[in-house]
Amino acid sequence: MKRIILSLFFIAAIGTLSAQTLKVAAAANLRYVLEEIKKQYEAENTGAKVEITFGSSGTLTQQILNGAGFELFLAADTDFPKKIAEGGFAAGEVTTYIYGKLALWSLTTDVSNGLETVTLPSVKKIAIANPKGAPYGESAVELLKNQKLYDKISDKIVWGENIGQAAQFAFSGNAELGFIALSLALAPDMQDKGKYYIFPEEICPPLEQAGVLIKGSEKNPAAAKFLQYITSSQCDPVWIKYGYGLVKK
Repeated sequence: MKRIILSLFFIAAIGTLSAQTLKVAAAANLRYVLEEIKKQYEAENTGAKVEITFGSSGTLTQQILNGAGFELFLAADTDFPKKIAEGGFAAGEVTTYIYGKLALWSLTTDVSNGLETVTLPSVKKIAIANPKGAPYGESAVELLKNQKLYDKISDKIVWGENIGQAAQFAFSGNAELGFIALSLALAPDMQDKGKYYIFPEEICPPLEQAGVLIKGSEKNPAAAKFLQYITSSQCDPVWIKYGYGLVKK
């Protein structure tokens, strides 16, 4: 009887380990695409469970450096993952997993003329993510400055904590325009509800997005497996659906 009980206990323990939840910190621009990939991953891996916390890359970096219990960090640039590595919190190499694109989005305004739209008299508020913690916000500010437009429209800017909040400002009508990730413009909540403009790569290069395994993730093999999975050919169609550029394999 004791042997049976011990065997059942051992089987239960193995089951618990195999179903260990993977905790991922991810940039806000990944909300929709990563939720879709997560469902696909969990469907293909029996018992797998992925828990994702979305936020600005800067905020998530600070949380990780303060000891937050994440096992994988997927940022919106390469600099923030490098800070994790430099701080001694990485358990592997910083890995580029995708390339994102910046877009101009509006619920009501015609944005087909691109950057010229920001100077329209009818545009009173422009939503941009805080460049200090959000790479897409930094890209928007850099674009405006390079095109000599930032000083002309700086008093119109409303800052979002992350790219998701900037998109919400534009979607709710609290801002006539929003500099957002193309992936959010193509998301179910916003697609076909407004108009978007994709900036040419010559003036706004794609954002190289990188991830890194966090120290302690060695105890959960799912962390490295999931990082590898998101760059596999199985996920390519999902990334493309949301307007991302793939990493050459």
